[in-house]
Amino acid sequence: MKKLFFALVTSVVLLTSCGKPQGGSVGGELVGLGGSSWAEPNPYGMVLVSRGAYEMGPADSDSLWGIQASAKGVSVDAFWMDDTEITNSEYRQFVYWVRDSIIRERLADPAYGGDETFKITEDRYGDPVKPYLNWKKVIPFKRPTEDEERAILSVTAVHPITGQRGIDAAQMNFRYDWYDHTEAAKRRNRLNPVERVLNTDITVNPNEIIMISKDTAYIDEEGRIINQTITRPLSTLFDFYHSHIVNIYPDTTVWVNDFNNAYNEPYMRMYFSHPGYNDYPVVGVTWEQATAFCNWRTIFYRMGMGPRSRDIEPFRLPTEGEWEFAARNGKTENKYPWDSEGTVTDKGCFMANFKPGDGDYTQDGELITSRVASYNPNRYGLYDMAGNVSEWTSTTYVESGNAVVNDLNPEYGYNAAKEDPYADKKKVIKGGSWKDVGMFIRGDMRDFEYQNQPRSYIGFRCVRTQIGTSKSRR
Repeated sequence: MKKLFFALVTSVVLLTSCGKPQGGSVGGELVGLGGSSWAEPNPYGMVLVSRGAYEMGPADSDSLWGIQASAKGVSVDAFWMDDTEITNSEYRQFVYWVRDSIIRERLADPAYGGDETFKITEDRYGDPVKPYLNWKKVIPFKRPTEDEERAILSVTAVHPITGQRGIDAAQMNFRYDWYDHTEAAKRRNRLNPVERVLNTDITVNPNEIIMISKDTAYIDEEGRIINQTITRPLSTLFDFYHSHIVNIYPDTTVWVNDFNNAYNEPYMRMYFSHPGYNDYPVVGVTWEQATAFCNWRTIFYRMGMGPRSRDIEPFRLPTEGEWEFAARNGKTENKYPWDSEGTVTDKGCFMANFKPGDGDYTQDGELITSRVASYNPNRYGLYDMAGNVSEWTSTTYVESGNAVVNDLNPEYGYNAAKEDPYADKKKVIKGGSWKDVGMFIRGDMRDFEYQNQPRSYIGFRCVRTQIGTSKSRR
């Protein structure tokens, strides 16, 4: 009986559904399994940075500027990168999307005079969606009823002094969830205790308790955002599924708070809201808000991808290694995005927006930030990789820098909990800004800011790992 079973199995392995041997004239050849493939579309507004290797960090010490040589050979994979910083116009799309999502929820809320039957819980592909995501079908335009107008006006506020009505920034809260694939993949976090240790000389304790950290978020009855990190025993894969809520409206007061005894009030009132600044880089955005933007952008992009939405990598902030590689044209010898040591051309034209002299911000033609893409791009087609605004990266700042990262796709990330010391919440910023001198806009220089600290000179751009960059096997 066993021999008969073996013969039947062998027949299934060697023959196709048509009764012909696989792999040509000789059966049993290893031919591999095929699958449908597709050409990943070029993301709008992004350019491809090809994979490569370089010496990360400054190669030479400079006692005058307090620079210590820390060059380290690293390699990074290919990725898409925004050709400019995220602009005010682009970030306002995020803010208005959150605003409209809140309105749509309230249109179905009886507390605002809405009808519960109005609530739509399926996206245009018929799949269930979470209530805080604006994936719902478009409502035909019509004049709002009194109840609908109440829901619309509920996301606005009237200034008690000027009487002006505008968007209520305090309500612009965005919730997003993510699954931590990296932590879930670590052997110490395996659900099956036998898989945690491969050394057969070690006896695995099946009753060992593995403690994990899980981020949860909610809004309390008083409307306050509560983000908590819970430490608890590992029980399911859902322990690696996290939630976070962020108020995503930029802090426009940075123009006043960053500069004492300066008249920057017009920037505070107009920089983010006036159309004249549409194409300027958004500022006053924290690392937490920039991360939320990347998560929203992934959701928004996948809305239009249909069945292919799961085949793309998410948008994210660049690692320090990726950002520096892109800024230096992928060349170890480049300190700047251009192929020269200076910051001014032979004709006296400035190569970037920075602070040329003591107290002189205007020598380069700008005073504060400049419109994105006002200067020539680098070899990859990336603009403003030096000056204009410093940019957030995903990397956690530590004094040891390159010494703690791998030489393959280097990254040091630590998702600091609210209870962690404030010193653990430093994130690397790169590129220098409009207020920095030429030395600090070099691509090999690094600085930091706290992840919840907005600044008038820090912005960001997104990246996304490219799929299928390896050469096919021949």
